[in-house]
Amino acid sequence: MAKTKGEQFAGLTVALVTPFKGGEIDFDDLGRLVDWHVEQGTDCLAPVGTTGESPTLDHDEHEHVIAAVVERSRGRIKVMPGTGSNSTREAIRLTKFAKRAGADGALMVGPYYNKPTQEGYYRHFAAVAEAVDLPIVLYNIPGRTGSNILPETIARLAEIPTIVGIKEATGSLDQASQIVLTTNLTLLSGDDSLTLPLVSIGGRGVVSVVGNIVPRDMKALVTACLAGRVEEAQRWHRKLFPLCRDTLGVATNPIPIKAAMKLLGRGTGELRLPMTPLDAAGEAKVRKTLQEYGLL
Repeated sequence: MAKTKGEQFAGLTVALVTPFKGGEIDFDDLGRLVDWHVEQGTDCLAPVGTTGESPTLDHDEHEHVIAAVVERSRGRIKVMPGTGSNSTREAIRLTKFAKRAGADGALMVGPYYNKPTQEGYYRHFAAVAEAVDLPIVLYNIPGRTGSNILPETIARLAEIPTIVGIKEATGSLDQASQIVLTTNLTLLSGDDSLTLPLVSIGGRGVVSVVGNIVPRDMKALVTACLAGRVEEAQRWHRKLFPLCRDTLGVATNPIPIKAAMKLLGRGTGELRLPMTPLDAAGEAKVRKTLQEYGLL
């Protein structure tokens, strides 16, 4: 297959959780997580995204997490922090910070809540790309933002040299196919459970939530997919699917993945309001899934 624009972000990117302790960010634990992902062979880390609870981090914390992850990585693993905002000025500011900190790229969600027009989406991302010379991976997740960045708009954005990829979380294989057909962006799955089908139509990897607990297995799935080893990829897909379903379906991300990490003895599982811990039934379901997978 021909190289796509953001080929450096192919493979497994993990949407990193932000560990808390007593209401504050636990930077020691964050550093340990980075080291662990280096050992596990994760290709890239995406801190301060949805999974990193970016909506409840203040601006200083957002920057401190980016700086801490880049510094701890020391070039051993790529870092693509979330720098999106529903304010274009704020997105520019955060992306400039990521560039100064030494990030390899920026993962940029479509503006949420204010629901721009397609022209608004185009101008927003174009303005950030013009202001900061850093590879940008778009992130389209209408279920969170309230509106869809249409394939036609993505095709226009793909003409901009520093816009190199897209994290596709519409759940629509038709939309993903249209992007593969009309652009040379590097397409990354935004849903763990859709990694196999998305790579099969031309995707190049995944930005994964379950990668927080089973990065090696997610990477094995992606590697098999990219190598065209269909039966092996299907085996990994069948093994991972219940874990993906239950660590994302029991409650809003990142509630279940933090519960899973706590059950595995990794972190406090603490969340920030308005995110709340799983109830007993939800936790029992996650525990059962982890047991069936062989993790507990």
